Amino acid sequence: MIRSMTGFGSAEGQVGGAQVAVEVRSVNHRFFNPSIKLPSEFARFEGDVREALRRAVSRGHVTLFARISREQASGRIDEARFAAYVQQLRDLQQRYGLEPTLDVGTILRMPEVLGSQDDSSEVSADAAELVEIVSRAVAAMDAMRTAEGARLCTYIEERLQLIADAVERIAGRAPQRLVEQRDRLRQAVQELAGGVALDEQRVAQEIAILADRLDVSEEIARFRSHLEAFRATLRNAPADGVGKRLGFLLQELLREANTTGSKGNDAAILQDVLAIKEELERIREQVENLE
Repeated sequence: MIRSMTGFGSAEGQVGGAQVAVEVRSVNHRFFNPSIKLPSEFARFEGDVREALRRAVSRGHVTLFARISREQASGRIDEARFAAYVQQLRDLQQRYGLEPTLDVGTILRMPEVLGSQDDSSEVSADAAELVEIVSRAVAAMDAMRTAEGARLCTYIEERLQLIADAVERIAGRAPQRLVEQRDRLRQAVQELAGGVALDEQRVAQEIAILADRLDVSEEIARFRSHLEAFRATLRNAPADGVGKRLGFLLQELLREANTTGSKGNDAAILQDVLAIKEELERIREQVENLE
């Protein structure tokens, strides 16, 4: 199943008796690139969390944030620190002639004034408890990535059909374009000859060279092959993801478009080649976000 590299998920649970909330989000990246932010109490579990992410995500920049929810009721005020801040603020007021009013709320927001009764105690936890919450958050993120991937696939399929239609128009136009170029070449030679008898064999050789130079049948065949491979990859995604393979196929499709355009020498064909390039660019922007 194809997944986008953009997603978000969250989960909560108990770790060592503490309520823990985990949020995980991802954006596109060429490789697996995790960024893990854990409370100091869980710092020793970072390796386990990283491995859990690696098992679930093959590509993308993944940011995980975990926090411990502390009950406000268990809060306490460090009165010694509170008093020290009050005295320091009063000294500053007198020294700089400030208003004598002190705001209690401001003092409570000073560093380490308001804490928790169990701040000093280490959370007794097991890595498996934290990993279980992480796994649920990742599953939620994965569901979003899968849904987004399905939408992107539908969009890409529509663009591929537009490209296929343009390729078939080029294939239909190419034979007539060769006839027109042949007639144009013969007429130009006759005008330059000014009534002198032409060497028909030499003219035939020049026409054959021109036809070979303008022939796009091989490009059309490769176009069709690459488009079918692209669709097959979308419908049967490999386990290691589709991003790299689709990126390679896009490069091949663009190469065929450039070659067809250089051989085109025809307004209708060049117009379709331009339309193909525009659709390939739209597809590229979306493929960069597929895992």
